[in-house]
Amino acid sequence: PEPTAGPGQLLVRVRAAAIKYPDVLIIEDKYQMRPPRPFAPGGEIAGEVLSVGEGVTGWAEGDRLIAVPGFGGLAEQIVIPAPAAFRLPASRSFTD
Repeated sequence: PEPTAGPGQLLVRVRAAAIKYPDVLIIEDKYQMRPPRPFAPGGEIAGEVLSVGEGVTGWAEGDRLIAVPGFGGLAEQIVIPAPAAFRLPASRSFTD
């Protein structure tokens, strides 16, 4: 199903996702965090806001950001808590 931003959340179009050693450990259930299955790895993302949930201020559709959701970044879209997002300057690419 299509994700939607709930209160305090941002729906993000993922443009880049990092795969790091913790992702391997999470996949193998050897990390302290064990997300419920099925899940997508990808603990770091860069992307742009698709929609803003109720009560979120300072973000708008199209804003560029980076975030560390912990997992779920290897997806086309992800919902994250708004306080977990940081602005990505226009001078930086999504893969930087």
